[in-house]
Amino acid sequence: MAKPQKAVTGSASAKRDGPHPVDVHVGARIKLRRMILGLSQESLGKALGLTFQQIQKYEKGVNRIGASRVFELSQLLDVPVQFFYDDFGYGGPAQASGFAESDGRDEVMDLVNSPEGVQLCRHFSGIKDPDVKKRVLELVRSIAENQGS
Repeated sequence: MAKPQKAVTGSASAKRDGPHPVDVHVGARIKLRRMILGLSQESLGKALGLTFQQIQKYEKGVNRIGASRVFELSQLLDVPVQFFYDDFGYGGPAQASGFAESDGRDEVMDLVNSPEGVQLCRHFSGIKDPDVKKRVLELVRSIAENQGS
């Protein structure tokens, strides 16, 4: 009886330099949510029984995060597990299949990953009156349009 041969695929078997793009994306989403909640790396680490250095490695994608840890993070950060994978765009075969979209999401992620973007989101979400939210949005849109000309 012949032994089954291992299937070898180009991208799966190729040796990578640096962290996997999914790990980097998941780490960025952890950082985003942590910052929105106003948590330090140290406080998140303590809640998970980890050091802040381990949280830093997670956020940079250097250390992979196991499924049980992703679940635990979703509970602590009060988001569904899918939150960590939302908006993932991969420049490889998945993009050709329509998995990744190029519709300005990079700019949005750059904004929400910046300290100013996090503050803007935190304070904007604190506005309860829908009319005030609409006026703030119109103001920001007007400023952005005037910057472009």
